[in-house]
Amino acid sequence: MEKYLPIIKNSPLFHGMAEDDILMMLNCLNAKIVSYDKGDFIFYVGDTMSSLGMVLSGNVHIIEEDYLGNRNILSSVTAPQLFGEVYACNPAMKLKVNVVAVEKTYVLFMNVQKVTTVCTTACKFHTKLIQNLLAVLAKKADELLTKIQHCSKRTTRQKLLSYLSQQAEIAMSNSFSIPFNRQELADYLSVDRSAMSNELCKMRDEGLIEFNKNKFKLITPAK
Repeated sequence: MEKYLPIIKNSPLFHGMAEDDILMMLNCLNAKIVSYDKGDFIFYVGDTMSSLGMVLSGNVHIIEEDYLGNRNILSSVTAPQLFGEVYACNPAMKLKVNVVAVEKTYVLFMNVQKVTTVCTTACKFHTKLIQNLLAVLAKKADELLTKIQHCSKRTTRQKLLSYLSQQAEIAMSNSFSIPFNRQELADYLSVDRSAMSNELCKMRDEGLIEFNKNKFKLITPAK
């Protein structure tokens, strides 16, 4: 566990806590580390969760998939981000999404019931942890709203410019990398991959963007 402590410390869940205090909390939360290979399903639709997950290394996709196999990537989770908070807070609720490792991934699981109920050891950091968890949930809600804003645009170009502009703002630079390959980006924006690729090429030819794999540069501000 100590090996990953620098990563865990950077998680918003443990914001404002010293390393010794974090180790104490991890023991209280019955924390355990599980490894997954590329393509492994961590959770399936219909599963329940009693522990939230923190990505220590690798990448996890939260995926919605319909009966016909059409995929919609809801989010990409990398270290030290969390996933499954909402479901873990209500273990009776069944997942409506799949959780998949898209590369070799290590996940730290923590029993969220120890966070949302009174700690039997009267841990003095319990309240701080609850405050941090609420902040994480609020941020996730904001991220979901942002995705809805991207996907609500009428055209593929508008969706791309909305997403790429947001990524530039996050990077505070017009040159940035995105966490998706071409198919994953299409799944995230809920567009056809071929149509999206054609639109990217048109935008490049028009001098709006430059790109190489997952690296992009916005030449002019998105309109």
